[in-house]
Amino acid sequence: MNKRQSRIFAIVATGVAALAFVGMTLHSHTRFDDLTNAENITPEITHGKDVWHKYNCINCHTLFGEGAYYAPDLTKIAQLRGEAYLKAYMRDPSQFYDEQRHRRLMPTQDLSEVEIDNLVKFLDWVSKVDNQGWPPRPILVAGGSLNVGAHGAGGGAARGQDVRPVAAGNDPRALGEHLFRTAVPVCTACHSLQPGVTLAGPSMAGMAERAAQTIVSPEYTGSATDVPGYIRESIVDPSAHLVPGAMFSAEGTSFMPNTYSESLTDEQIDQLVAFLETLK
Repeated sequence: MNKRQSRIFAIVATGVAALAFVGMTLHSHTRFDDLTNAENITPEITHGKDVWHKYNCINCHTLFGEGAYYAPDLTKIAQLRGEAYLKAYMRDPSQFYDEQRHRRLMPTQDLSEVEIDNLVKFLDWVSKVDNQGWPPRPILVAGGSLNVGAHGAGGGAARGQDVRPVAAGNDPRALGEHLFRTAVPVCTACHSLQPGVTLAGPSMAGMAERAAQTIVSPEYTGSATDVPGYIRESIVDPSAHLVPGAMFSAEGTSFMPNTYSESLTDEQIDQLVAFLETLK
């Protein structure tokens, strides 16, 4: 290829690439409203976005993979944490860390209740945006891993979806362990299986023994009569009994999401109970 041919090739290639870029940009703009559920944007959500910018949250966190990469990506945080948890965290992040052990880095921003409410609404709206599996990297939240490409806005163990691992066969305990790592919101985002490792929620190590002690305690406020029943109740109705003195609840509401009865089938919940019952 001589210089003239090289010059023509470069010009043509640049022109084709420019046309493709402009075409894709125009196409994207025609899809933005549908992908972002723009019809659901309220003044409160808009104010929540302003709060996000006002307090420079992007200096540490990312949305859709864009930001400082210093703290976890929050694109799907509203699908991993309940509203009560997010509000309590924003009020006082220090309550969620032992500064001597974890070296708390999240500053207390002194947000007003209105700012907190609207920021949570903004993050909830963000979590429902069809982000086409982006960013494609795993997101770490409190020691758990969520692959956005796989779990996105509607991924994971949705009702009726087969999440059975090939190696697990029909053993409900093996299927339950798989669900523990793949259900949405993913259990490992808040719970460790290691003794003494407390994340956003308590460690599941010794779950069966604690359940047996709890249901015979005079302070127990739930309706379960045995260990499997208590574990099931903890999954489908986490606010039925709040452990006295624990930091995993606020104003009589557990931080744990109460949506598993909708996102999991009864059989899947039974499998999850079977697995957790083995953690003695």
